[in-house]
Amino acid sequence: MDGEGLQPARLPEKLRQIRKALGLTPAQMLKRLGVEGLIERETIADYEWGRSDLPLKVLLQYARVARVFVEDLIDDELDLPEKLPGTAKHEGIKHQS
Repeated sequence: MDGEGLQPARLPEKLRQIRKALGLTPAQMLKRLGVEGLIERETIADYEWGRSDLPLKVLLQYARVARVFVEDLIDDELDLPEKLPGTAKHEGIKHQS
């Protein structure tokens, strides 16, 4: 992570990589993430260039859309798969309320 913020240094690059690999515009990415109406199209660019911190729920949606583990996004020492969407298949265990 960089010394200034709490976001991983490579996160913006990985977010751009995901959107471009999926062939989506920022507006299409909003829709694919399921956050249309909650954030603006320009906010996607802010995330992708590190000008705005990414909420955890949006980070999770990026991971789901890309079919990668959240750790792949936040660990600067890990690269994303060359082919996206990836093949992450672990569904997790639903919490019982």
